[in-house]
Amino acid sequence: MMQAVLEIKNFTKAYSQEKKAADHLSLTVMPGEIHGFIGHNGAGKTTTIRAVVGVMDFDEGEILIAGHSVKREPVICKLLTAYIPDNPDLYDYVTGIQYLNYMADMFSVDKTHREERIAKYAEWFGLTGSLGNLVSSYSHGMKQKLALIGAFVHKPKLLVLDEPFVGLDPEAAFHLKKIMRELCSQGSGIFFSTHVLDVAEKLCDKVSIIKQGKMVISGSMEDVRGSGSLEDVFMEVVEHEK
Repeated sequence: MMQAVLEIKNFTKAYSQEKKAADHLSLTVMPGEIHGFIGHNGAGKTTTIRAVVGVMDFDEGEILIAGHSVKREPVICKLLTAYIPDNPDLYDYVTGIQYLNYMADMFSVDKTHREERIAKYAEWFGLTGSLGNLVSSYSHGMKQKLALIGAFVHKPKLLVLDEPFVGLDPEAAFHLKKIMRELCSQGSGIFFSTHVLDVAEKLCDKVSIIKQGKMVISGSMEDVRGSGSLEDVFMEVVEHEK
């Protein structure tokens, strides 16, 4: 049986006795799947994502990446994962190419593969001519593209993205979707949050919607949206909140 790239089992994170940011959440991402994670601001998406990538502890449950525990085997899990937060914070006083080589060194990517991947993705994102410039000279959108290339350079087993399409121009968004599909075709799994429901509906194989830290619905895109649209399903969830 194929092993899941990501398993979240009864994940719970409480900030106080009254406030649970995540309440016994469970979901699975298999190799080759793009899994969209949807909910209002404050629903618990970013808390869950930060726990998955090991930058936030949690109270109950288990998170496994390719069968390895985030709590007990954090280094192995980080080597298998790439994470792009909603507002990437990069080193300003290195050049773009220095940052990408640093990322490639962190994951022991050999010279041939790093050069091929950096050249390919930099061209797709329109950064080739800017890689020799300091990151401090980059616009917000350029920094986001650089962070994405840094995440792709080691072909992660699990790619975790928090609102990756916010701030990207249409061409960059097109290439990001293309790269996501390419990684999945090579056996990676992708878990990402988004507010762009049209993109999620067209791109995702599976989707999970959470509300106030609890799972409302999770499954294949076809099963979740039924005969309607993802927007219809999400708006029904919103209406039930009122």
